[in-house]
This record gives sequence, C-alpha cells and structure tokens, in this order.
Amino acid sequence: MKKILQPEGWPQPKGYSNGIMAEGAMIFTGGIIGWDENEIIHSTHLADQVRQALLNTVAVLNEANAKPEHIVRMTWYITDKKAYLDQGKEIGKHYREILGKNFPAMALVQVIALVEDKAKVEIETTAVIS
Repeated sequence: MKKILQPEGWPQPKGYSNGIMAEGAMIFTGGIIGWDENEIIHSTHLADQVRQALLNTVAVLNEANAKPEHIVRMTWYITDKKAYLDQGKEIGKHYREILGKNFPAMALVQVIALVEDKAKVEIETTAVIS
C-alpha cells in the first residue's frame, strides 16, 4: 500500500512527491554510483552516470523482488548542480526509461566530492513492498 501525500492547495511537484505513506517490507540501498558490475565508471558525463546508477538501483531492488514502483524515497548526491540543471532533460529521459512514471519523495544535495573520485552522482533509495 502506497499513498502520495499532497497537501491541498500546494502546487504539484515536478518529478517527485512531497511525501509518501507506505506499509510493508522495507528495502534500503546503500549509496549507488554509476559504475558497472566490475566497478568501472565508463563516462564522465553526469547523465550517463545517473543512467547507470539507476540501472544499478533497479538491479539491487530486484534482489528483493522489488520494482521501481515500490520506491518511496530517493536521496541523490551530486557534485555539480550546474551540470544537473544543464542535463536535466537527458537525466529525466533516463529516469523515465528506467523507473517509469514513479515519483517518490526525493532530495537532491550538492556535495564537494564523493568517495569514488570519478563519481558524479550517488543515489540512496528506500522501497516498500506491501
């Protein structure tokens, strides 16, 4: 069971939800970055790394029989806000391609650096299977 929390009179958020109420088994991912299964980052382009990080997130969720529609919260850590804004359309395309029209509660945080020097994005995800 999942319910989007949208206070009356608030503008509809674009690409995320203000809040979600969910009940069931909870799945938490660690910080997932845009490298492949051999821990190789193939691109320095933020949108490419977002795409791979989202694919990696789905792979981890699949281990618990969870799917993108079970995602209730995501926190994205990025190293370059300008790159995120400049590549927003491409990032949105990758998001919809991989996660569909599921818009969890989300936060986006710019950080100075990530532990992996070549990483430009790290994503933590919470999913709930009812």
